[in-house]
Amino acid sequence: MSASPSRRDELTALFSDPAHLPAATRHFGFSLIDLDPDAHWVEAWFEARPEFLNPNGSIQGGIVSGFLDEAMSLSAFIAGDLKAAVPTLEMKTSFLRPLMTDRARARGQVVRLGSSVAFTEGWLWNSDGVLCATATATAALRPFEHG
Repeated sequence: MSASPSRRDELTALFSDPAHLPAATRHFGFSLIDLDPDAHWVEAWFEARPEFLNPNGSIQGGIVSGFLDEAMSLSAFIAGDLKAAVPTLEMKTSFLRPLMTDRARARGQVVRLGSSVAFTEGWLWNSDGVLCATATATAALRPFEHG
């Protein structure tokens, strides 16, 4: 008799299936790397595509922030056991160096999980492992209404 799948395995399967991802997440080329539901972090690849370039030839800052927001929001969603939407209330992004086209790796981490708010941090590296941006955010925990 085989053991039932772990929570980590269940969540990995769920968020590795594009059918379970919002359209914006798919548009960013999200691909789950790993997650830890107990430690409240998520890592994912994003595709920094040519259509995301700004006139300077690097990925536009809003897209960089979007990558980070996706990773941080998913970490909060998982920390809340998938029982609440986690709209971002505020976010601060620090741009350390330009992100060019290629894959980018983001990590989102819940720093503190309250009953109605999650505080998160995020990091974004280019495909060479160079840190390009960091972020912090506050997200509301809005329980899904069942009916």
